[in-house]
Amino acid sequence: MAKKLPIFALLLCILPTFLYAATPRDPYQHFFEQTLGDLSEELEIARESGKQGVFVFFEMDECPFCHRMKQTVLNQPEVQDFFRQHFHSITIDIEGDIEIVDFDGQDTTQKEFARQNRVRATPLMAFYDLQGKRIFKYTGAASGVQEFIWMGEYIVNQVYLQKDDSGRNIRFTRFKQMKKKQTL
Repeated sequence: MAKKLPIFALLLCILPTFLYAATPRDPYQHFFEQTLGDLSEELEIARESGKQGVFVFFEMDECPFCHRMKQTVLNQPEVQDFFRQHFHSITIDIEGDIEIVDFDGQDTTQKEFARQNRVRATPLMAFYDLQGKRIFKYTGAASGVQEFIWMGEYIVNQVYLQKDDSGRNIRFTRFKQMKKKQTL
């Protein structure tokens, strides 16, 4: 009995940590930043916070893939912590009539901003540099947490600027293949 007590005590210490790590959190509280709709100010906040860019999740209410992303990927603490560290993350409703200010300081609506960014399907995930230039976009839901974090790493490590053996920029699909080989 004396040997079982220390093991039981150890399990009691480890279990809450394991449960916390696996507990999903509301993406609107732990992933997306509160925004007043001025994207030029969002850039300034990102710069002042030492972020590497702005992540925009283009969505619409009826989109089942957007909901799936929020319920299976964007609600995961690992994803939230990584993205909060590196990006200022916001959401844009592609059907929204809410007035916003774009990255250039021009008045527009969410719907028009999405149209100007050629968003035709949702979710569309776009990364913008600290000058408001889009540097990467991904249309559709990520396959899971790992792929989504790889997407963030692709931007953080500026892999999109690196060249492959043929002199072309390394595409995200190639980066994923390289990451999969590393994890095998």
